[in-house]
Amino acid sequence: MNYRHAFHAGNFADVHKHAILTLILVHLLRKPAAFRVIDTHAGAGRYNLFAAEPTRGGEWRHGIARIWDAWRRSETHPLLAPYLEAVTAFNPDGQLRFYPGSATLAHYLLLSQDRLIACEIEPQSAASLGRALRGDTRAKALAIDGWVALGAYVPPRERRGVVLIDPSFEDAADFTRLSAALVTAHRKWPTGIYMLWYPIKGRRPPDALAHQLRKLALPKLYRCELTLRAPRTDAGLIGSGLIVANPPFTLDGDLRRLMPSLAKILSPQAAHRLDWLAPKRAGR
Repeated sequence: MNYRHAFHAGNFADVHKHAILTLILVHLLRKPAAFRVIDTHAGAGRYNLFAAEPTRGGEWRHGIARIWDAWRRSETHPLLAPYLEAVTAFNPDGQLRFYPGSATLAHYLLLSQDRLIACEIEPQSAASLGRALRGDTRAKALAIDGWVALGAYVPPRERRGVVLIDPSFEDAADFTRLSAALVTAHRKWPTGIYMLWYPIKGRRPPDALAHQLRKLALPKLYRCELTLRAPRTDAGLIGSGLIVANPPFTLDGDLRRLMPSLAKILSPQAAHRLDWLAPKRAGR
């Protein structure tokens, strides 16, 4: 595996994914009971946006930089505040230079009783992740394949929490593995919140994933997609998708308020989609 998320850190897909992760964590924090975050493909933990890899593509300038600048002008939606406050904690001088990965973003929000398991198999990223979380007994960084970790660490002892499954998609089979992994994990921990992220380059793989998930007969599957432009043969990544199993009851309303604002800041051509692949079952 040679995927390095550093090339893409802070891009529009990270903003989309991490803003929603933060909303879910804020919801979990409203109750005093402990919860656990399991990040199956955590990356490096923290990214210097002026290092060689992020600078080469400059994707962050069209992602977090636009949100950051809008926030400084008080032109962002209030629901983005917890996410942007976490990003600010990594940039205390007020200059955007560092971007937190999903694991360190979650780590920042944890209370004393909460726990984090962050998994990464790529050696350099795993070492960086370990350094970012070192010294805190609430967090554990594991140099392990995320798919293996999902089977090993679900269900957590806390019985509350969220699992973020965010593979590299270097392998086209990752779309298929997403649905299979959700079925297996959901069987072991049916009340957990699961976030499944996927890239949008064209419609066929995301639509096939949605079709497969609809066939699983799992309750409460919610989809949120953000696209910056229409698919083209040579367009590369044009959108970011998330499917949330067992979303907090507040998430649909929050995203219906947030997504129009988020899309407008990121691109004049941006569009979003919010829908239920499987609704809440009666009596549950």
